[in-house]
Amino acid sequence: MALNRRHLLQGGAAAAIAPTLGFASTFPIVSSASADTAASEPAWRHGLSLFGDIKYPAGFKRFDYVNPDAPKGGTARQIGVGTFDNFNIAVAGVKGSIAPIGEIYQTLMESSLDEVATEYGLLAEAAQHPADFSWVVYRLRKEARWHDGRPVTPEDVVYSLEVLKKFSPRYASYYRHVVKSEKTGEREVKFTFDSPGNRELPQIVGELVVLPRHYWEGTDSQGHKRDISQTTLEPPLGSGPYRIKDFVAGRTLTLERVKDYWGADLPVQIGQNNFDEMRYEYFRDSTVALEGFKGDQVDWRLENSAKNWATAYDFPAVAEKRVLLEEFPNRSSGVMQAFVLNIRREQFKDARVRNAFNWAFDFEEMNKQLFYGQYIRINSYFAGTDLASSGLPEGQELAILDAVRDKVPAEVFTKPYQNPVGGNPEAVRANLRESMRLLKESGFEIKDRKLVDAAGKPVIVEILVEDPAYERVALFYKPSLERIGVAATVRVVDDVQYENRKRKFDYDIIIASWPESLSPGNEQREYWGSQAADAPGSMNLIGIKNPAVDALIDKVIFAKGRDELVAATKALDRVLLWNHYVVPQWNYPKVRTARWDRFSHPAELPKYGRAGFPALWWFDADKAAKIGKRS
Repeated sequence: MALNRRHLLQGGAAAAIAPTLGFASTFPIVSSASADTAASEPAWRHGLSLFGDIKYPAGFKRFDYVNPDAPKGGTARQIGVGTFDNFNIAVAGVKGSIAPIGEIYQTLMESSLDEVATEYGLLAEAAQHPADFSWVVYRLRKEARWHDGRPVTPEDVVYSLEVLKKFSPRYASYYRHVVKSEKTGEREVKFTFDSPGNRELPQIVGELVVLPRHYWEGTDSQGHKRDISQTTLEPPLGSGPYRIKDFVAGRTLTLERVKDYWGADLPVQIGQNNFDEMRYEYFRDSTVALEGFKGDQVDWRLENSAKNWATAYDFPAVAEKRVLLEEFPNRSSGVMQAFVLNIRREQFKDARVRNAFNWAFDFEEMNKQLFYGQYIRINSYFAGTDLASSGLPEGQELAILDAVRDKVPAEVFTKPYQNPVGGNPEAVRANLRESMRLLKESGFEIKDRKLVDAAGKPVIVEILVEDPAYERVALFYKPSLERIGVAATVRVVDDVQYENRKRKFDYDIIIASWPESLSPGNEQREYWGSQAADAPGSMNLIGIKNPAVDALIDKVIFAKGRDELVAATKALDRVLLWNHYVVPQWNYPKVRTARWDRFSHPAELPKYGRAGFPALWWFDADKAAKIGKRS
């Protein structure tokens, strides 16, 4: 369930693959754990969990991790990098274009931040599904309202699925197993799936962003009919706790809290959405954004640069404790971040060539020179979680791999995966020799100091970069590639050009990352599945078409319990690693943050909530008074 509401709304795939740079109902409702009744109709559930019991019972008052008495008021100023030119999520594509819109729209369910893969009703008050997970019905809350006062209806839900699947490749892929949606009652909508047994699908439907059909099929203030297939800067109609107050296209966007928000007293909303305003200031790049933060133009910054964390926060406000630096544990997700080798290109079709590119990468020296030794080399597609493979496969994992033994590299069963280790001249020379051995074995040779294929064609690769801050990473790697005869260039392009080229898979190498939840599922098809390999805009950036990978993804999706899910995920991880699809980069187990000391948060933040800003925080007037006025 990696593609949750935040990922899908915050620029979708573009946001999800942004790398870290050195950086009381009138119907009976039972809990998700309760068994379906013996009658033909399944029980209504107030919450859904992928596996096991849920924490909060029917009728619960609030989440444990919120402050129900948090004061309302104040402003939170946040950073947007790049620009925005669109408020229509159905056709979103450019990174950062509509990041804050997630506060305006809502989903059927809301995730709990102190449980794994568990959701409770938001727009919907309850759900029901059969034991085989072949369909799900959601019952909307009768009090759910759009900001214009009209009720949220089943027609809105059906319309939302239709238009999002039609106009957004991300949503089309994510919801492709939902083959039918229909109104089945005054406040009920049913989703039918293409096959039984996929226990994640009911919850994935719960993440559906609901749009107002009457708004999009109506006319704007100028009398022009709206067109959901087109970009627009008309402030959208939502149902959430915030709406757009004002904006300057591409530069700034201010959301205001909806004072009569219909869901303010829901258990899943109590103690949250505490700011009267949330303002987003857009900066051309992360370097300028940092200067804006130092100048008190914004209040909060997530720092993904090790260099900045080590060197850029030595200014008076930090010494005076007016700016606080704090790291929060990241227990909610894992990641694979890497140089992505596009295997649609001829030079990367051979796994030995791809492996050679990994042997040429001196991570240890880069970590020392560029990142102040802060990072750990990634050795798993699920790095940072208990889903990461290690050692040799055994038990249930081995049994799963045995079923695809003839379709995977032999090393899967005989060698624990590990990356080459550099960091000193002797190790680097040995690694480069191994790289050259692999290249020669796969039919390449050096002629006139250039690596050429069997036909004498030189190997030329371009590393495509979006953020100028990553140029130094690519430039550090470039000389290592040149030492094995590869003619490597680094090209930095703007957001729009990068997104267009990525959407068309028009690149040799890019830097990207794939976030992983603690309960992976259908999104794995979008990441590594054969069907996504040729779908424009998909997150299968590598171009994988591998029947063994497809089979293991199905094992993950159709796992019948947590133990089986973990075993299947580790098996998938191991096969992806031994195919050498990427050159793994680095990871950091914490979230680095810097903030002007104007805010407070609950004494204990949720286990899986990372920093929890801004949803769980509030403006602290006493603290704000002590550090002085904003610039």
